[in-house]
Amino acid sequence: MSAGPGDFFGEAGLGERPAVVVVDLIRGFTDPVSPLGSDLDDVVAATRTLLDAARAGGVPVCFTTIVYDEARERQAAVFLRKVPALGILRPGSEWVEIDGRLGRREDEPVFVKAFASAFFGTDLVAWLEGRDALVVCGATTSGCVRATVVDALQYGLVPVVAREAVGDRWADAHAQSLHDMAAKYGDVVGLERAAGWLGNAA
Repeated sequence: MSAGPGDFFGEAGLGERPAVVVVDLIRGFTDPVSPLGSDLDDVVAATRTLLDAARAGGVPVCFTTIVYDEARERQAAVFLRKVPALGILRPGSEWVEIDGRLGRREDEPVFVKAFASAFFGTDLVAWLEGRDALVVCGATTSGCVRATVVDALQYGLVPVVAREAVGDRWADAHAQSLHDMAAKYGDVVGLERAAGWLGNAA
């Protein structure tokens, strides 16, 4: 028996104890001058709106970056061969810095990763102890955002994606990934709804 449309696009619910992860909104991705960059100005602005709401509501916020030191370079050798431009993401480089427009605070941790998911090889699971939902912002929709959403679901969290706060280099990949996540992995909601929820989560 084949699945019908009613078997997909359910709502998992927004949860009661959310946290926010900002995936890879680093200068290497948000500065169009970078070989990895694209025009993510609207995504950065929407993410800042979410972060301001989360901070006002007492919701914990964290960030991820990608840095290839010698150990991670060995670990991610295949990935780096597949996407050689990732090689610019070196320790101390301007490209690995969180975009300053997001106003990261000192008490908001930055998890360093070598692969797509914010969970793989990081301490994000431990940091999320006691949380039941994860709002995922950042880039790219078809890559690191989608991988993080899938893993969040697999760790028993409700993944929530604010549509305006994620972006991609390719419009088709962005649209298809939002459709896919909404169908099977997380709740894709508008910025206003997500911000309102975070601002009143405490």
